Amino acid sequence: MTDVVVFHSVLGLRPAELGFAGLLRAAGHRVTTPDLFDGRTASSLDEGFALKDTIGWETITRRALDAVRELPAETVLAGVSMGAGVVEAVLPHRPGTAGVLLLHAVGALPAGIRAGLPVQVHVADPDPIAPPAQVAAWREAAVAAGAGARVFTYPGAGHFYTDADGPDHDAAAAALTGERVLEFLRRSSPGSA
Repeated sequence: MTDVVVFHSVLGLRPAELGFAGLLRAAGHRVTTPDLFDGRTASSLDEGFALKDTIGWETITRRALDAVRELPAETVLAGVSMGAGVVEAVLPHRPGTAGVLLLHAVGALPAGIRAGLPVQVHVADPDPIAPPAQVAAWREAAVAAGAGARVFTYPGAGHFYTDADGPDHDAAAAALTGERVLEFLRRSSPGSA
Protein backbone atom coordinates (compact mmCIF):
# COMPACT_ATOMS: atom_id res chain seq x y z
CA MET A 1 0.00 0.00 0.00
CA THR A 2 1.24 3.45 -0.94
CA ASP A 3 0.19 6.92 0.15
CA VAL A 4 -0.66 9.09 -2.86
CA VAL A 5 -1.75 12.71 -3.18
CA VAL A 6 -3.51 13.66 -6.43
CA PHE A 7 -3.42 17.32 -7.47
CA HIS A 8 -6.24 18.22 -9.83
CA SER A 9 -6.29 19.96 -13.20
CA VAL A 10 -7.08 23.59 -13.99
CA LEU A 11 -10.74 22.54 -14.21
CA GLY A 12 -10.79 21.93 -10.45
CA LEU A 13 -11.42 18.81 -8.40
CA ARG A 14 -13.89 16.90 -10.54
CA PRO A 15 -15.08 13.32 -11.19
CA ALA A 16 -12.01 12.69 -13.41
CA GLU A 17 -9.60 13.08 -10.48
CA LEU A 18 -11.97 11.50 -7.96
CA GLY A 19 -12.42 8.52 -10.27
CA PHE A 20 -8.65 8.18 -10.64
CA ALA A 21 -8.33 8.31 -6.84
CA GLY A 22 -11.05 5.65 -6.59
CA LEU A 23 -9.09 3.36 -8.91
CA LEU A 24 -6.04 3.72 -6.68
CA ARG A 25 -8.06 3.18 -3.48
CA ALA A 26 -9.64 0.03 -4.94
CA ALA A 27 -6.09 -1.31 -5.35
CA GLY A 28 -5.46 -0.70 -1.63
CA HIS A 29 -3.68 2.66 -1.70
CA ARG A 30 -4.40 5.61 0.62
CA VAL A 31 -5.24 8.60 -1.56
CA THR A 32 -5.65 12.28 -0.71
CA THR A 33 -7.37 14.61 -3.19
CA PRO A 34 -6.95 18.20 -2.02
CA ASP A 35 -9.31 20.78 -3.48
CA LEU A 36 -6.93 23.58 -4.44
CA PHE A 37 -9.79 25.68 -5.84
CA ASP A 38 -11.90 25.53 -2.65
CA GLY A 39 -14.93 23.91 -4.30
CA ARG A 40 -14.88 25.88 -7.55
CA THR A 41 -14.73 24.12 -10.92
CA ALA A 42 -14.61 25.17 -14.56
CA SER A 43 -16.27 23.71 -17.64
CA SER A 44 -13.59 24.76 -20.17
CA LEU A 45 -9.84 25.32 -20.23
CA ASP A 46 -10.29 29.06 -20.75
CA GLU A 47 -12.60 29.25 -17.75
CA GLY A 48 -10.17 27.08 -15.76
CA PHE A 49 -7.17 29.28 -16.50
CA ALA A 50 -9.20 32.34 -15.54
CA LEU A 51 -10.18 30.64 -12.28
CA LYS A 52 -6.55 29.69 -11.61
CA ASP A 53 -5.51 33.30 -12.18
CA THR A 54 -8.29 34.60 -9.92
CA ILE A 55 -7.24 32.28 -7.09
CA GLY A 56 -3.54 32.91 -7.72
CA TRP A 57 -0.67 30.46 -8.04
CA GLU A 58 0.71 31.39 -4.61
CA THR A 59 -2.58 30.45 -2.96
CA ILE A 60 -2.83 27.23 -4.97
CA THR A 61 0.67 26.09 -4.02
CA ARG A 62 0.16 27.10 -0.37
CA ARG A 63 -3.00 24.98 -0.27
CA ALA A 64 -1.07 22.08 -1.82
CA LEU A 65 1.72 22.35 0.75
CA ASP A 66 -0.86 22.51 3.55
CA ALA A 67 -2.53 19.38 2.14
CA VAL A 68 0.65 17.30 2.29
CA ARG A 69 1.96 18.61 5.60
CA GLU A 70 0.66 15.65 7.65
CA LEU A 71 1.16 12.99 4.98
CA PRO A 72 4.03 10.49 5.26
CA ALA A 73 7.35 11.71 3.83
CA GLU A 74 7.35 8.97 1.18
CA THR A 75 3.93 9.90 -0.25
CA VAL A 76 3.77 9.67 -4.05
CA LEU A 77 2.97 13.02 -5.67
CA ALA A 78 0.56 12.81 -8.62
CA GLY A 79 -0.42 15.74 -10.83
CA VAL A 80 -3.19 15.85 -13.42
CA SER A 81 -2.47 18.47 -16.11
CA MET A 82 -2.09 21.71 -14.07
CA GLY A 83 -1.41 19.39 -11.15
CA ALA A 84 1.98 18.61 -12.75
CA GLY A 85 2.96 22.21 -12.03
CA VAL A 86 1.71 21.79 -8.46
CA VAL A 87 3.91 18.70 -8.09
CA GLU A 88 6.83 20.80 -9.36
CA ALA A 89 6.16 23.36 -6.61
CA VAL A 90 5.67 20.78 -3.83
CA LEU A 91 8.49 18.34 -4.64
CA PRO A 92 11.39 20.49 -3.33
CA HIS A 93 9.67 20.49 0.09
CA ARG A 94 9.28 16.69 0.08
CA PRO A 95 12.75 15.11 -0.33
CA GLY A 96 11.46 11.71 0.83
CA THR A 97 8.86 11.46 -1.95
CA ALA A 98 8.64 7.84 -3.10
CA GLY A 99 7.67 8.71 -6.66
CA VAL A 100 6.06 11.19 -9.02
CA LEU A 101 3.16 10.60 -11.42
CA LEU A 102 2.39 13.20 -14.08
CA LEU A 103 -0.72 12.85 -16.22
CA HIS A 104 -1.52 15.06 -19.22
CA ALA A 105 1.43 17.44 -18.66
CA VAL A 106 5.05 17.67 -17.64
CA GLY A 107 6.27 20.24 -15.16
CA ALA A 108 9.91 21.22 -14.90
CA LEU A 109 11.92 19.02 -12.59
CA PRO A 110 13.15 21.05 -9.63
CA ALA A 111 16.90 21.58 -9.26
CA GLY A 112 18.52 19.03 -6.99
CA ILE A 113 15.97 16.28 -7.63
CA ARG A 114 16.95 13.07 -5.83
CA ALA A 115 18.91 10.68 -8.03
CA GLY A 116 16.85 7.63 -8.87
CA LEU A 117 13.51 9.24 -8.00
CA PRO A 118 10.90 7.16 -9.85
CA VAL A 119 8.85 9.36 -12.20
CA GLN A 120 6.17 8.20 -14.59
CA VAL A 121 4.58 10.45 -17.24
CA HIS A 122 1.42 9.81 -19.28
CA VAL A 123 0.59 12.17 -22.17
CA ALA A 124 -1.35 12.14 -25.40
CA ASP A 125 0.67 12.17 -28.62
CA PRO A 126 0.51 14.77 -29.90
CA ASP A 127 -0.76 16.97 -27.10
CA PRO A 128 -1.00 20.77 -27.56
CA ILE A 129 -0.42 21.32 -23.83
CA ALA A 130 2.50 18.87 -23.68
CA PRO A 131 3.85 18.90 -27.26
CA PRO A 132 6.27 16.14 -28.29
CA ALA A 133 9.30 18.49 -28.32
CA GLN A 134 8.54 19.62 -24.77
CA VAL A 135 8.10 16.00 -23.62
CA ALA A 136 11.40 15.01 -25.28
CA ALA A 137 13.22 17.93 -23.61
CA TRP A 138 11.66 16.98 -20.27
CA ARG A 139 12.83 13.37 -20.69
CA GLU A 140 16.39 14.52 -21.45
CA ALA A 141 16.39 16.81 -18.39
CA ALA A 142 15.03 14.00 -16.19
CA VAL A 143 17.75 11.59 -17.36
CA ALA A 144 20.43 14.26 -16.86
CA ALA A 145 19.11 14.90 -13.33
CA GLY A 146 19.32 11.20 -12.53
CA ALA A 147 15.58 10.59 -12.13
CA GLY A 148 14.26 7.15 -12.95
CA ALA A 149 11.87 8.58 -15.53
CA ARG A 150 9.54 6.67 -17.82
CA VAL A 151 7.35 8.45 -20.36
CA PHE A 152 4.29 6.81 -21.90
CA THR A 153 2.61 8.44 -24.89
CA TYR A 154 -0.83 7.61 -26.24
CA PRO A 155 -1.01 8.23 -30.01
CA GLY A 156 -4.27 9.69 -31.23
CA ALA A 157 -5.66 10.37 -27.76
CA GLY A 158 -6.84 13.86 -26.80
CA HIS A 159 -5.20 15.93 -24.06
CA PHE A 160 -7.41 14.85 -21.12
CA TYR A 161 -8.08 11.33 -22.40
CA THR A 162 -8.66 9.87 -18.92
CA ASP A 163 -11.68 12.13 -18.25
CA ALA A 164 -14.66 9.86 -18.94
CA ASP A 165 -16.98 12.89 -19.08
CA GLY A 166 -14.81 14.96 -21.42
CA PRO A 167 -14.56 15.26 -25.20
CA ASP A 168 -11.01 13.81 -25.26
CA HIS A 169 -11.92 10.55 -23.52
CA ASP A 170 -10.19 7.46 -24.88
CA ALA A 171 -11.28 4.39 -22.91
CA ALA A 172 -8.45 2.15 -24.10
CA ALA A 173 -5.73 4.73 -23.37
CA ALA A 174 -7.30 5.51 -19.98
CA ALA A 175 -7.40 1.83 -19.03
CA LEU A 176 -3.77 1.31 -20.08
CA THR A 177 -2.74 4.39 -18.10
CA GLY A 178 -4.52 2.96 -15.05
CA GLU A 179 -2.71 -0.37 -15.39
CA ARG A 180 0.67 1.33 -15.74
CA VAL A 181 0.04 3.64 -12.78
CA LEU A 182 -0.97 0.71 -10.55
CA GLU A 183 2.21 -1.16 -11.53
CA PHE A 184 4.25 1.99 -10.75
CA LEU A 185 2.63 2.18 -7.32
CA ARG A 186 3.29 -1.52 -6.65
CA ARG A 187 6.97 -0.84 -7.29
CA SER A 188 6.88 2.36 -5.18
CA SER A 189 5.32 0.72 -2.12
CA PRO A 190 7.51 0.67 0.99
CA GLY A 191 9.46 -2.57 1.09
CA SER A 192 8.92 -3.40 -2.59
CA ALA A 193 11.87 -4.76 -4.50
